[in-house]
Amino acid sequence: MVFLAITPKGLAEALDLAKSNSSPVWCGSDAIGEAEYSNLKGANLSRFIYPLFGQTASVIEGALETIAEHHPEETIWVESHVAP
Repeated sequence: MVFLAITPKGLAEALDLAKSNSSPVWCGSDAIGEAEYSNLKGANLSRFIYPLFGQTASVIEGALETIAEHHPEETIWVESHVAP
């Protein structure tokens, strides 16, 4: 299983969930700053160089395609928020 986090809160949750089984986590540049990302040790985290929050479906689909290339046959969980 691979996680795609869209927001900083989602990234924190994904990293917490991923600890138990060392699942890979991916995020956009707006979910974590460059300095914080560089200082993060021991996490299986990959960071896109572009933001994901508020982007079009085609941007998210492109991110999913990239993740699938790196993790073939893995299920990808995507952070999503549905308004009540």
